[in-house]
Amino acid sequence: MQNRVYMKDLKDNIGKEVIVAGWVDIRRDQGKMVFFDFRDMTGKVQCVVLPNHAEAIEKAKEIRPEWVLKVSGIVNKRPEKNVKADVLNGDVELEVTGIEVLNKADTAPFAINEDTANVNEDLRMQYKYLDLRTDRMQKNIRMRHKIVKLIRDYLDKENFTEVETPILTKSTPEGARDYVVPSRIWQGKFYALPQSPQQYKQLLMAGGIERYFQIAKCMRDEDTRGDRQPEFTQFDLEMSFVEREDVMALNEKLLINIVQTLYPEKKIQEIPFPRITYKEAMEKYGNDRPDFRNDKEDKNLLAFGWVVDFPFFERTDKSDNPQAEGEWTFTHNPFSRPKDEHMPNLMEKKDISNILTSQYDIILNGYEIGGGSIRNHEYEALQKVFEILGHKIEDIEKNFGHMLHAFKTGTPPHGGIAWGLDRLVMLLQNEPNIREVMAFPKSGEGKDLMMNSPSEISEKQLKELDIKLSK
Repeated sequence: MQNRVYMKDLKDNIGKEVIVAGWVDIRRDQGKMVFFDFRDMTGKVQCVVLPNHAEAIEKAKEIRPEWVLKVSGIVNKRPEKNVKADVLNGDVELEVTGIEVLNKADTAPFAINEDTANVNEDLRMQYKYLDLRTDRMQKNIRMRHKIVKLIRDYLDKENFTEVETPILTKSTPEGARDYVVPSRIWQGKFYALPQSPQQYKQLLMAGGIERYFQIAKCMRDEDTRGDRQPEFTQFDLEMSFVEREDVMALNEKLLINIVQTLYPEKKIQEIPFPRITYKEAMEKYGNDRPDFRNDKEDKNLLAFGWVVDFPFFERTDKSDNPQAEGEWTFTHNPFSRPKDEHMPNLMEKKDISNILTSQYDIILNGYEIGGGSIRNHEYEALQKVFEILGHKIEDIEKNFGHMLHAFKTGTPPHGGIAWGLDRLVMLLQNEPNIREVMAFPKSGEGKDLMMNSPSEISEKQLKELDIKLSK
């Protein structure tokens, strides 16, 4: 829209006639005059329509909340007694000279100019585009953008390359259930959606990228429970020619930078971040993501910390890892490298329960916000891991042959980390769950209530895929 001025810039246009566009927030008809609050993505302004603008006053009496308007008007200073301190445009108002209705709006199912935290969440998800208009959701989504932009800018200066990895990939038994996608061309065969970019990021290290990152979509077909989402976002990172300390140091600096740049009102309790071993955490706190805060009532207190020295393997619990093959499963992922002093036991497959991995988790206020490790970069060591997990030699080749072959071609030592980006933003924004910082989340049952999915597909589509559904 030509010559449009954003609400945030009205203070720079006092005495001038401007054009603004946005949504009616609230309207107050006082007979001779009409007042309405008007908002765009940058803020709000109070508009006043005076009786000397006859056409504008006629339109103003018609408008309702959430109507979309183009408004022309003169930016005036408010009388001293009406000034609202510390509020955007609290010292100006717009004297409306013309109104053009761009779109009318039905009555919204909940108030847009109020915090929707206490509105029924299913209703909010059904009308997510309306929920996104609210002040709190606007702030959450825009702060998420700023965090991601800071990450990108920071890592660019550290010689990282952002690389997108495939969404259509291969189903491999390495964690939760895969979402699978049937192939029309190769009937009877399936792609899988990535649970994480784990294998691709390691293959990028084999490819000589050396420093990679990605803001990555991850999909896991897990049982509905708590704060899980079928799809979520990871900040994913991998580095070549590094040891554990290198990866941890870079991530610590990045997290400190995010907080100090974007959340100056928040205080990090301890720098450098404290460290605790898995064994110490379990003995002292009873869990592996302890809350280190000295004052748990302080919303602006951030207690970061590292948990290290995890056991590599644990006894299989089939209910938690349905794809587990043998009596042992991994605690984090099968691609971790043991601590150097435990490598002989891995290679000899002995004293398995006491093998410690190079895994490191970053925790914040009692939540795990990220985890990573130094990886096995030698194919013999990775093969031993899969043997301990109970995979047959032919299955290892079938499922992970591409990784083993890559490691035979000169793959450097490497390691990395992945943050749960949704969870980090949730904590920084003081929100109770990750759905509050996602633009279009699923419900706790994994449903998209706005799109009404998952949904059935047509008989024609099923026939093309050569799929028949049992009753």
